[in-house]
Amino acid sequence: MHDSNSPRDSNSVFHTSFSPLPDPRRTTKGHFKYPLDEILFLTISAVLCGADGWVAVHTFGKSKQAWLRQYFPYENGIPSHDVLGKLFALINPVAFNECFSKWINSLSDLTAGEVVAIDGKTLCGSASADRPAFHLVSAYATQNRLCLAQQCVDEKSNEITAIPVLLDMLAIQSCVVTIDAMGCQKEIAQKILDKGADYILMVKDNQKSLKQQIEKVFALEKPSSSHQQNDMGHGRVEKRECDVVDKLTFLDDRSCWPGLQGIVRIKSERAEKKTGKISQETRYYISSLKEGAPQFNAKVRQHWAIENNLHWSLDVVFNEDDLLMKSGNSAVNFSIISKMALALLDKEKSTKMSKPSKRLTPPLMMNTEVYCSNVKSDFPDRPHQSVHRHGLLYDGHLPLLH
Repeated sequence: MHDSNSPRDSNSVFHTSFSPLPDPRRTTKGHFKYPLDEILFLTISAVLCGADGWVAVHTFGKSKQAWLRQYFPYENGIPSHDVLGKLFALINPVAFNECFSKWINSLSDLTAGEVVAIDGKTLCGSASADRPAFHLVSAYATQNRLCLAQQCVDEKSNEITAIPVLLDMLAIQSCVVTIDAMGCQKEIAQKILDKGADYILMVKDNQKSLKQQIEKVFALEKPSSSHQQNDMGHGRVEKRECDVVDKLTFLDDRSCWPGLQGIVRIKSERAEKKTGKISQETRYYISSLKEGAPQFNAKVRQHWAIENNLHWSLDVVFNEDDLLMKSGNSAVNFSIISKMALALLDKEKSTKMSKPSKRLTPPLMMNTEVYCSNVKSDFPDRPHQSVHRHGLLYDGHLPLLH
């Protein structure tokens, strides 16, 4: 009988979230050695601790087999990298993403007004001779620092069709959804409102008529609210001036955009300290919010957390752009695993180590007073053996497996 805290326990978050995932293998016939839950647990643990591919996952499993067996039997040992690669190439990424979303909901507690940023990223190493690289659209809760879900863009389509599907996965009532110019579509604005959320959508030349009208309104109307924000850091000084107009009489197409309450203009000026180079940019937005310029200035800035915190971490910490995974669905599924690991690293606050340092600290070498709690393992071959559980996986505040 397993410990009630075991990841295989029917009440654990791990089991509740991932047990519905269909196993693509023929499990009733043939030579079936490695249960899916054991493989998932192995892969999540390995990627959390620094593995960046199937060979590394296998190597981690071989070296930490005793630790892994505290939670699953692994009666047939650790699967080879070929077995891992073939399995994840076959796993349905839509079903896996649904499990991921269910798991992430156990970590997230979205608050009213929280910015949920939506943006796309290409998995550069996933292209093959007969298929372009996968392009994923992700939703990122900026305050919780969590990727809420992802949607793969069909190779014959673009983000415009993927974003509504992604929105259907999200529980975002009272949140504020921010999307770049690709998502500036009437249908997407309506979908966000239908979810009980508000929107801030960037306007560029893909909505040329709308952009021209917004420029006209700012030339005719005095802003109802203005705000300036100055920031220094990373060797540059940046000034952002935000103007809001909520009197939309001269905006010809205002009735075509559902819930439209105001238009926003942000003028930014960036000066590089080292070179003295100055760059300027003007960006326009439409929004269903009726707020002042200080609030819009802050929310638009929060949108870039999806680039700075999510995409940057996946590229730099998890080496995502350099991973060569060309077989089947393996690249998309490995991206889900990486986002799970990143969520846990972001939630782990008991140490000030960088994310790369946290990943390279082996579970069995963690400071047990800070990261671990004493539990018992009830596997028949190890009756009531006292073990320690890795805090990043088992801490009560990070319920990956409880």
